[in-house]
Amino acid sequence: MIGKKIVIASTNTGKIKEFKEMFEPHGYQVLSLKDLPEEIDIDENGTTFAENAVIKAQSVTDRFGMEALADDSGLEIDAFGGEPGVHSARWLGHDTPYTYKNQVILERMEGEQNRGCRYVCAIAWTKPDCPPVVIEDTVECTIAYRPAGTNGFGYDPIVYYPPYGKTMAEMDPEEKHLISHRGKAVRRLEKLFDEKDC
Repeated sequence: MIGKKIVIASTNTGKIKEFKEMFEPHGYQVLSLKDLPEEIDIDENGTTFAENAVIKAQSVTDRFGMEALADDSGLEIDAFGGEPGVHSARWLGHDTPYTYKNQVILERMEGEQNRGCRYVCAIAWTKPDCPPVVIEDTVECTIAYRPAGTNGFGYDPIVYYPPYGKTMAEMDPEEKHLISHRGKAVRRLEKLFDEKDC
């Protein structure tokens, strides 16, 4: 069993908030990198979401001897050849506001017929003396024509989910977790929590 404490190898407040919303109702205490005894510098130099997730989680496990979860996720836009992809967080600059990033996407998509996109999430679960477990999932969406909604974070205001008829940022947390890339991956991961062996 993973225990009551889960270290999320991230400082992204949006991600931590979503993990808290998903795990705390099940009795887990969600910690972030900021809650660890000392700062850890992680070089995310992987070429895939899965590689980056493993790098982040394994870094925490190796340094502190603790079980950890790491999420690496992003937006793939078909018309952009899959970009921003693994570079989603640092696309156009790591500190560039998402309001600007979203506006750039909408401008580049003007007149584009192929508006298909997907959120991709890879979650790595690591623990001492065990190989990492990686689960990936996606949610197929389209790029909206204009931003809408104030919930969520990142690209959510321009990522439209046709079955709901709204953007990710227009959904309440419960709706979003049911269909999101992260929500689906977490539910698959939860089924592994009772496994005591590697």
